[in-house]
Amino acid sequence: MNSQISLIQQIDALLPQTQCGLCGHRDGCLPYAQSIAQGEAANKCVPGGQPVADALAQLLNREQLVAEESVWAIQSDGRPQRMKAIIREDECIGCTKCISACPVDAIIGSGKLMHTILTDLCTGCELCIPPCPVDCIDLVEDTQAIPDELHRIAEQDDLRQRYYSHIQREEKRRIHRKGPVVRAEIDTQLFAQFSTQIQELPSIQLSDKSPESTPTIDAKTTIELAKLRTQIKKLEKQLSVRMDEKKQIQLNELQQQLSALQS
Repeated sequence: MNSQISLIQQIDALLPQTQCGLCGHRDGCLPYAQSIAQGEAANKCVPGGQPVADALAQLLNREQLVAEESVWAIQSDGRPQRMKAIIREDECIGCTKCISACPVDAIIGSGKLMHTILTDLCTGCELCIPPCPVDCIDLVEDTQAIPDELHRIAEQDDLRQRYYSHIQREEKRRIHRKGPVVRAEIDTQLFAQFSTQIQELPSIQLSDKSPESTPTIDAKTTIELAKLRTQIKKLEKQLSVRMDEKKQIQLNELQQQLSALQS
């Protein structure tokens, strides 16, 4: 058992800690590390690209596989282009949905007030984009120099710590949370187990009570909701300037679609 935990830790140490879920494990790098140790293919880390796939193959003494393709161009270090999210602040309505979606707490702001993203902390995971009801978040290329190996490890360690702190806070909140959960339910027990194994990580304490039953929205539905809200907002603006019967009918249809998805 200890040897298995040690192997998972070694795998996790090679993963970039973006917590993006592009590997298919929506609650972060550690669950993917556990799954790799149990036999899953080790080439699914999109932001890690070929360098991470090759490093994992070497660690596990497995055949080298071609890394999952990224939509971004490849950098000189063999990894996909690093991206950062930015908020078009004049369009932000202060709904706070992006704040709770960010796995590394890189977004600051308060309810009904403008939000901003701390770009130095942003991993470009894209998880803040689908929940935004007004579609005011963009991805831009990171213009900073590509980090060397030493700086990359330090960055990964910091991101891992921030994610564990985020999980602990979410664990405290989940009992009283109302409404739909945008992110997948985090396997808090797994992270709590590993937080006791690594002294440098924040300790995660599990809540005794079970959370109230809340509906879960999958990623596809979340994206569709965001698109509908954006279309509705545009039509409402147009109709406030000039009434148009066809646009009013279209608005009514979109509002019905939104209500159906939300229910």
